[in-house]
Amino acid sequence: MHVLWIALLTGGGFLLAYFTYGRWLGGKIFNLSAQAICPSVALRDDRDFVPTPKSVVFGHHFTSIAGTGPIVGPAIAIMWGWGPALAWIFLGSIFIGAVHDLGALVVSLRNRGQTVGDIAGRLLNPRVRILFLLILFMALNIILAIFGLVIAAVFRQFPAAIFPCLIQIPIAIVIGFWLHRQGKGLLIPSIIALATMYVTVIYGDRGALQTFNLALAAWPTMAWVIVLLVYSYAASILPVWLLLQPRDYINSLQLISALALMLVGLVAAAVLGGAADPDGVRVPLTMVAPFVQWAPEGAPAIFPFLFITIACGAISGFHCLVSSGTSSKQLARETDARFVGYGSMLLEGFLATLVILACGAGVGLGLLNAQGVLTVGEEAWQSLYGSWADMGGLAPKVGAFVNGAANFMASIGIARGIAVALMGVLVASFAATTLDTACRLQRYVIQELGTHLQRPTTSFSMVGSISAFLRNKHGATAFAVVLAAFVAALPPSGQPFTWQSAGMGGLLLWPLFGASNQLLGGLAFIVIFFYLRRTGKPLWFVVLPGAFMLVVPFWAMFLQTFIGTAESSSWWASGDWLLVGIGTASMALEIWMVAEAARLLLRQ
Repeated sequence: MHVLWIALLTGGGFLLAYFTYGRWLGGKIFNLSAQAICPSVALRDDRDFVPTPKSVVFGHHFTSIAGTGPIVGPAIAIMWGWGPALAWIFLGSIFIGAVHDLGALVVSLRNRGQTVGDIAGRLLNPRVRILFLLILFMALNIILAIFGLVIAAVFRQFPAAIFPCLIQIPIAIVIGFWLHRQGKGLLIPSIIALATMYVTVIYGDRGALQTFNLALAAWPTMAWVIVLLVYSYAASILPVWLLLQPRDYINSLQLISALALMLVGLVAAAVLGGAADPDGVRVPLTMVAPFVQWAPEGAPAIFPFLFITIACGAISGFHCLVSSGTSSKQLARETDARFVGYGSMLLEGFLATLVILACGAGVGLGLLNAQGVLTVGEEAWQSLYGSWADMGGLAPKVGAFVNGAANFMASIGIARGIAVALMGVLVASFAATTLDTACRLQRYVIQELGTHLQRPTTSFSMVGSISAFLRNKHGATAFAVVLAAFVAALPPSGQPFTWQSAGMGGLLLWPLFGASNQLLGGLAFIVIFFYLRRTGKPLWFVVLPGAFMLVVPFWAMFLQTFIGTAESSSWWASGDWLLVGIGTASMALEIWMVAEAARLLLRQ
């Protein structure tokens, strides 16, 4: 029963935080007002700036920020023990991540829906704007280059998820027209969309559809990367009401309902045990993962690497891009910001909590080992988590969550095949919504960089032509997609280029993402700090998490780049010069931005 108590107490704690700390931030610190005119109204163009009901914006925001981060990170960080991982998720979400997301959203709302990079240029100085935009550009390029591989890997591992994910696109377009052109309510399309999605999960892997899924699952990774980047191009330039908003909204309905099924299954497993085996015996639900394990085999030190391994489940710098890049352009009322910004991060923290429970307890209800033998309890845990190297690939991390969550659902009588398909759709859908949102955000960043290149005296020069191309939405999006495809097409280190190896080039940069993503969160806190400093409000709730998120990820990146750990050599020592170059540039940009902020403080 203690596993169930962990879920209930954590969920209750998140609710309490939303109605206390979140209310204090929204009311007393940011002074959210229903009378304020939001950018979606003042700058409405029915393409990027569109006033939208808060439930739809919540769906877009939640599915965009979640991605695979709150699944993959906790699934491997539990090797240090479920206690440290859960503590970082719970405290980080409430006091760091949700503050960061809400702060970035409010600052953007008060600055005509501009991104944090653009706002940094005005609050600090123009040099900081360029520095911030370059950091955003590098981080988003990594996401675009890697997430095609992530989705392809999920489809290859769980082919039954392919058709349900693809059918979301036409459903979303129909709902987009229904809501925008007809002005209808959300209830009927929500019921129809959710029912359709579950029908495709239940019946979408039978007969001809199963053959269809298996055929697509066999596609080379690069083929999936190209298809997904073409889709992202379209999603980036189309009006948000046509595809981005409704797709994210119906995704959120399915994902939240899947989380609810997981929770119901967890209750059943805690009370009755797992699904009965052929002899009618139910396996009792226990936490088979250790509470704390300071030195797992082959793992780096828990501090600082726990805090960059679990990113999106506690705080993620990528969230400030979603808050200021898309969500701030869609909120119809300023008071909706607490529900969307603070509430979405707490729900993501609860998702990460369920991932910890699925991996730490759910896998113990039954798992096939490498030899195809059914194992339970601690033996099942050890078959997945024997060493850090065993969890090095994407498949083991995703598989641990999918299998553990499916075991919860099987406890209430859901066929395990359907439960596995549902969890596969959940992971792939999260990744896909992050991909299309990241492409739109990269378009904004490139357009802002193009604007900086613009000079009246060079309007007919090469620089002027490049600037005009990058400021155009089609040019900026095409540049983002082509660059991401080029990076993805690079062969893995030491391998020749082939059609089969292409698509995995993003793995070359992926080791940078954890630390650089968290560093971005620290830099966003600097922008929030300078915004609030002008209002005379308390600053301690920004200064403390901001300092933590500047120091710890920097420390982790420095260790990875130059020092190494007891278990692995540094990028410098191993000759990974691409990682050394980008990692050094990222640290230098952070030092430069912090120095600019300190200089401004001293001058004031």
